[in-house]
Amino acid sequence: MRHRICKSYGTEPALTRPVLVNRENGLETDCDMSELVPVGKAPDVLLHRRAAAALEHLMAQIDGWEHIVPVSGWRSFRQQTDIWNDTVITRGEDFARRFVALPGHSEHQTGLAIDLGWKQENREIDFICPVFPYTGICGQFRKLAPSFGFVERYPAGKEKITGISHEPWHFRYVGLPHSLAMVSLGLVLEEYILLLDVSPQGVGVSPKKRRPGHESI
Repeated sequence: MRHRICKSYGTEPALTRPVLVNRENGLETDCDMSELVPVGKAPDVLLHRRAAAALEHLMAQIDGWEHIVPVSGWRSFRQQTDIWNDTVITRGEDFARRFVALPGHSEHQTGLAIDLGWKQENREIDFICPVFPYTGICGQFRKLAPSFGFVERYPAGKEKITGISHEPWHFRYVGLPHSLAMVSLGLVLEEYILLLDVSPQGVGVSPKKRRPGHESI
């Protein structure tokens, strides 16, 4: 299945269900650049405006930018192609298939996904596999993420479903109430979309009062 989705992000009302992008569900076009904005203090890392707003509110709650680095956000088809090719050359095709999506099948191309890294003194951040632990400031981020519309997209134990190895650094903005429902039910996006197909009226999780930028898309 191919999605022609990026240019609809700016329309109102917001889409009622998250967009699924994986090996079986690709994107036909790049995002509308007018909907992308810089993240934190990294002018080269871009996200869709709603995802960026939600992330900024979340980081403000934990003073996150002092310790957390935005590593990679939106990527064009060409950028994803370059990353794939470079990873195959430097780390091998098996590694690339585990941690890098094929061009046209990467969530990064939607502008709704971000890779985050933990600042460590005298240690360079790995662009493909940045360190992002489950403790400390990163643990605080994880705890609050669903309340701001974000989920850890590729958790351990779900590799056969997502087709991607465990990536504790990769977060996807799905918006409320989807993020709360996914975490409450222990579902990854592939499973959640199937549940929505069966129960299109919802899954029984009511969001708290929405903060700015928390709409679903």
